[in-house]
Amino acid sequence: MIRPPLEVADIVRIYGTAFVKQHARWLTALHLKVLRAIVACRTAALGGHVEQCDSCGQRAISYNSCLNRHCPKCQSLARAQWLQDRQAELLNTEYFHVVFTLPELIATIAYQNKKELY
Repeated sequence: MIRPPLEVADIVRIYGTAFVKQHARWLTALHLKVLRAIVACRTAALGGHVEQCDSCGQRAISYNSCLNRHCPKCQSLARAQWLQDRQAELLNTEYFHVVFTLPELIATIAYQNKKELY
């Protein structure tokens, strides 16, 4: 697999400390955990394993994933599977996407009763 020239983890490594300092007043422990997971994902920090070809003996190191649901590396496969599942549900016809705004009074009721109204 070809690695893209820049990943989210690279950005967090470069600017993460400054970002955390600048936004410390609203960042939660969960936010910080996600940032740490993204940086560590598929690196030696999480360990890994060695794979070896039975035929030629060539070895490749594969590092473990963080499995964090916010990690772009870990969720790309899940996102692709979700899209494939949704495409399988589509009918063989044209679709139209309609967006409309509810009046404020109805919007408040809809927000409090999403399952029933939507």
